Amino acid sequence: MTAILTANNVTKQFGGLTAVNSLNVEIPDQSISSIIGPNGAGKTTFFNCVTGFYSPEMGEIHYRGNRIDGLRSDQVTRLGVSRTYQNIRLFANLTAIENIMVGFEPHLKTNWIDAVFRTSRYRQDEKAAHEEAIKLLRFVGLAGLGDQVARNLPYGAQRRLEVARALASKPGLLLLDEPTAGMNPHETLEMMHFISNLRDSFGITILLIEHDMRVVMGISEQITVLDFGEKIAEGTPKDIQSNTRVIEAYLGRGAATEGMATGERAPRRKTTH
Repeated sequence: MTAILTANNVTKQFGGLTAVNSLNVEIPDQSISSIIGPNGAGKTTFFNCVTGFYSPEMGEIHYRGNRIDGLRSDQVTRLGVSRTYQNIRLFANLTAIENIMVGFEPHLKTNWIDAVFRTSRYRQDEKAAHEEAIKLLRFVGLAGLGDQVARNLPYGAQRRLEVARALASKPGLLLLDEPTAGMNPHETLEMMHFISNLRDSFGITILLIEHDMRVVMGISEQITVLDFGEKIAEGTPKDIQSNTRVIEAYLGRGAATEGMATGERAPRRKTTH
């Protein structure tokens, strides 16, 4: 299968700390793939390198054949890479529909002059974006809540709204950073079905960071495991469940294989990258 995202020898350092070390990853097109590892493994740092928040010191990142490492985040978004965050980053005082319309910005044809004078082109653009935003609200299960201020929505609804805003930029690759964080078991199960439906409905590639092994093993087709910034394993869920090095990284040396296989959550380190 063709790779939509390729990372070659990517290294990111913060002072004397190497957060990502010579990482090589290929994400298959239209797959649901996961990057896992204990806190401090370098997962979010890698996401930040892909999406233009960080520039790696070494290596290259390609999206659909285009080199994207070193580009600004808005340039990466325009090429087709969008993301959500571990900590929800909605515009809390805007309505749900307004949050989604912000996501359309990379593809709007109008400029600030059109906006100031409210030209016919601006009005047409705004109308089309509003109609698409309503469709996205319906898709994520928030139909009828477009006028609700984002901060007043339940936690699970805010998570879905953030996904809808990311979809508004029309990505080919969607990065989800701990999409089930803070959810109860029922909400987590719903999110798993939602992510699978998302890939199938839009024909996009999904790459997620997730600590809940039941989620990872339940929906991933490929799993990459990081520990202290380095890739220690890669393969199918079955491969990862039985990998001794992965089990040691999560549960400690000598831990029983069933710990990963039954979905035990990863211990959280105190480091942040």
